[in-house]
Amino acid sequence: MAWCMQIKNFALDILKRSSSSWTSTLVTSLDSMFDSFDAQLAAGSSAGYIFPLQDFLFTFLSRALLNADPSAVPEIKKSGYVMLDKWLALQLLPTVSINVLQPLEEIFLHSFSYPFWLVKSDYRKLANFVKTEAKETVQRAQTDFKLTEEEAIHNLLFILGFNAFGGFLIFFISLLSSLGEQKSIHDELRKEVREKLSNNVLSFQTVQQMELVFSFVYETLRLNPPVPSQFGRARKDFELSSHDAVFQIKKGEMLCGYQPLVMKDPKIFENPEDFVYNRFTKEKGGEKLLKYLFWSNGPQSGTIGPSAADKQCPARMSCR
Repeated sequence: MAWCMQIKNFALDILKRSSSSWTSTLVTSLDSMFDSFDAQLAAGSSAGYIFPLQDFLFTFLSRALLNADPSAVPEIKKSGYVMLDKWLALQLLPTVSINVLQPLEEIFLHSFSYPFWLVKSDYRKLANFVKTEAKETVQRAQTDFKLTEEEAIHNLLFILGFNAFGGFLIFFISLLSSLGEQKSIHDELRKEVREKLSNNVLSFQTVQQMELVFSFVYETLRLNPPVPSQFGRARKDFELSSHDAVFQIKKGEMLCGYQPLVMKDPKIFENPEDFVYNRFTKEKGGEKLLKYLFWSNGPQSGTIGPSAADKQCPARMSCR
């Protein structure tokens, strides 16, 4: 337990220290991504966004969280995000549906774990990148949080790859898809962003003033939560209440929370299956709905932020 708290404190410290550089690093990385789009379009071809988006996220998160620059290692700069993709796929494929003919999917994909040697070489390259280019962060883990070098490297790689890269990638794809589908509101969003930007400088303060942007993001999260389900075992007997029923839960029972179902509750959300871009604006009374958006360990509003003593994702507060 004490070791887990050390890891959690280390993760929270990383977020706190990197917060001052997030916006500048984000803008620099975004500029590079949009330059790649322009280059593709100038060549007369269409511009796909999945691979440039992954490259952007890997570069941004490496710099912001680890203080490590992928461009210092040519192979990592070129293929770092691909290496992370393969590592994530190896862990997630046994748990996700790819909608192929059953029962073949269950038999061949969901019945066993995959051997590590399939990604061992790439993982070692990523671990070496963290060791050599994130020296300062690794050293701080050892001196301030009493982790070994090996523990620091592997936990940093997990934070970078699974928590940050994997989570942001799923969400950003959903966000861009929603933006592409909701073409009628582009002008409103563009107008708000331009009005709120001070001297064209992006900051956390200016983003917090963009009410319509916030609502759009929350609505995307409501319909497409990056982590749709959580599991937990009851630590004691208790009663679980819904709108019209009470369930007796016994100690030791396994519970599953399925967020898409919870956040499409017709008794809470009007037209729950529809994308309502301004649902969470003050004009619509949306602030009251935030407590019905559920994440890792509680609702969006009304709960204390993550700490070393709980199981909430360390980045939850930064995602707000």
